[in-house]
Amino acid sequence: MTTVKVIKVMGTSEESWEDAAAEAVATASETIDDITGIEVESKTADVEDAEIVEFKTTVHVAFPVHGE
Repeated sequence: MTTVKVIKVMGTSEESWEDAAAEAVATASETIDDITGIEVESKTADVEDAEIVEFKTTVHVAFPVHGE
């Protein structure tokens, strides 16, 4: 049996929500081993002068809990 831990992470991008999600996973993988999946919780953006200037994607990151 495997126990999985899930954390919430927000990624940002100037290009797209997909890039923001990829950034969240890439950054989380710097300190978390064996990420097995994500679930997108929300997509938001910052707007200036009627233009989107930053995309934000909040994701739940799943990874197995390893025993010592």
